[in-house]
This record gives sequence, C-alpha cells and structure tokens, in this order.
Amino acid sequence: MKVKIEGECTPEEARAFLGLPDVTVLNEKLVEEMKARMDANMAAMQPEELMKSWTSFGMQAQDQFRQMMQAVVPTSKG
Repeated sequence: MKVKIEGECTPEEARAFLGLPDVTVLNEKLVEEMKARMDANMAAMQPEELMKSWTSFGMQAQDQFRQMMQAVVPTSKG
C-alpha cells in the first residue's frame, strides 16, 4: 500500500516542523559581512589602482633584473 501526502508550507514552517534551527539571523549577518568586504575591496578593482600596483611592481622587477645583470656581466674596458 502506498500513501502520498502533500502539503504546502513556507520554508520557515518546514524548518519548524522538521525541528531544524532557524538560521535567518546567521544568514543575514553573513550577507552583511560579504557586502562589507566587497565594498572594502572594490577600490582595488578600479583600473587606476590596478595600474598603480602593476607598474610599481614592474619597475621594481626591472630594476632588480638590471642590477642582477650588472653584477653578473663584467664591463669591458675598451
């Protein structure tokens, strides 16, 4: 014998019926924290800020490479 029962309820009602915890407050706090972190990191994603960080790194790398090559390659006196 098969018995089929259908019911309509909201997610809150289903959680209460099944004895599951209400995580609404936790979820809201998590979403707020994610928004705050995204807002804080948004400045780093702007093209001007990206170019500043990339060019400063690029210049440092070029200077280090030049210094390394000057230290390794002897200068010829001609």
